[in-house]
Amino acid sequence: MRLIPLRLWALAALSGILQVLPFPLAGPVPVWRIAFCWIALLPLLYVLTQKNKQGMPLTIVQGSALGYLSGFLWYLGNCYWIFQTMHIYEGLSLPVAGMILMLFCLYLGIYHALFGALVAALRRSRIGVQGALLLSPFVWVAVELARARITSFPWDLLGTTQVDNPLLTRLAPVTGVYGLSFVIVFVNALWLIRISLRERRYTRHVLTIAGIAFVLLYLGFLTRLQTHAPHPTATATLVQENLEVGAMDTGPDETREQKLASFANLSRNPAQTYLNGIPGLSTTRIINHGEFAYVAPPNGPAYQLTDLVVWPESPAGFRTDDPVFRSSLSVLARSIAAPLIIGSLGLVPDAASERGVRVYDSAALVQPDGSSAGRYDKIHLVPFGEYVPFKDLLFFARKLTAGVGDMDRGTTRTVFRSGGHTFGTFICYESIFGDELRHFVGNGAEVLVTISDDGWYGDSGAPWQHLNTVRMRAIENHRWILRSTNTGITASVDPFGHIAAALPRHIRASLRAPYGYEHDITFYTAHGDLFAYACALLTLAALGYSLRYKLN
Repeated sequence: MRLIPLRLWALAALSGILQVLPFPLAGPVPVWRIAFCWIALLPLLYVLTQKNKQGMPLTIVQGSALGYLSGFLWYLGNCYWIFQTMHIYEGLSLPVAGMILMLFCLYLGIYHALFGALVAALRRSRIGVQGALLLSPFVWVAVELARARITSFPWDLLGTTQVDNPLLTRLAPVTGVYGLSFVIVFVNALWLIRISLRERRYTRHVLTIAGIAFVLLYLGFLTRLQTHAPHPTATATLVQENLEVGAMDTGPDETREQKLASFANLSRNPAQTYLNGIPGLSTTRIINHGEFAYVAPPNGPAYQLTDLVVWPESPAGFRTDDPVFRSSLSVLARSIAAPLIIGSLGLVPDAASERGVRVYDSAALVQPDGSSAGRYDKIHLVPFGEYVPFKDLLFFARKLTAGVGDMDRGTTRTVFRSGGHTFGTFICYESIFGDELRHFVGNGAEVLVTISDDGWYGDSGAPWQHLNTVRMRAIENHRWILRSTNTGITASVDPFGHIAAALPRHIRASLRAPYGYEHDITFYTAHGDLFAYACALLTLAALGYSLRYKLN
């Protein structure tokens, strides 16, 4: 590593810091910081195409080391909230929480190292500097796909920064978030690409016409992708319980009966005001429900209490095998004549299990007549939060799940049917897996519901990072998403990723949220990460070509 000039180390570190800025850090991200994504990778790409102290192109190992530094700093700045979660909420000591954060960054920084190694390998081949830069967007998307498929942590993919950019989000229903990542990296690479063209008589005219034609074709593409404006035709009551979690739950605790009475009251009496955008932004206003844009059913009353009630995933400890809990939900559903989707622990007796019972992080459906009508069990669990991978090998890590529990994994992406409509429900961490969530829509979901307990994130940037991820899922599948959380951000997201209504964080309240039913199937819903896999295949093909020549 001594052969790498110091300025290259400094530029790689600068790139890691710049990559942090477009994402939420301690609240919603302002527009001026989002703009940094268009130059954030520029220093890293420049570094990977430079030479070492011997005057030779960087080796694969050297490119990997520079990428690793950039990735470590990005994860450290973007996911710093892991320290807070482990120390404040899981009750671990400062040194242990700090060690977990460091190990996390060292582990996942490997993906930036892989990006650096691949670009360095391409640069050393006959493809050269310009070819490596042109291929860098394909490499980046391939590495993001690996993050999702190998370690199951595609948190804050680069394209998520553009969730409020309507010119780019029109790509998401086709390419998923990966298409936005591709464009961002391509623009970063363009700052460095130098293409020499032999001057001909009509060269400038041809390039000008080609540029204009590209813009017109893209605008035509956007027009074809434009669907009808989101039109709410129903209302949901989204409960925000605001219960403390983990070590922050210092009491006095409410009894089960007190919680049930409080949450039932919220279900019947939503707040009379709501936020018309993301909480914390200066442009977000408090709106009275007199301005609420709701279209009544053709043969129904001008106003009805609610079409759906959702309670979040939370530390309330409600269990599906508790007769008092089930009875209370049945009474509530009959009293408001609406279905309920309730976050709870699903318990299923199983003599073969070590505990004699299987425990699932679940969402249960109760029909308007009070009958239980199904349960979705969370499939994608949080490693070291809801289960410990490789328990026998990592026996020392079992303490990390003490505040949440050792959960069992669900197996089926169950959809709920009520009142002639179909709802797809996913839980918390699952929202970062676009290729998995599209299956709910493929199974017939007309609206998506997500329940979450973001209380574990504390007052960090993570709740807003998580919200932006959910917004991207709405765009990819062209579905309304109803989001009920324990401590916020509880919101209704329209099919274009806009926040139609939201509640402030850290209050116990309920939101009367507009939503509608959609029936179209986007290309992404039908085919998933096809674009990302194409990028991965092209990367492998380019790498195979480069390996025909000496790389070291």
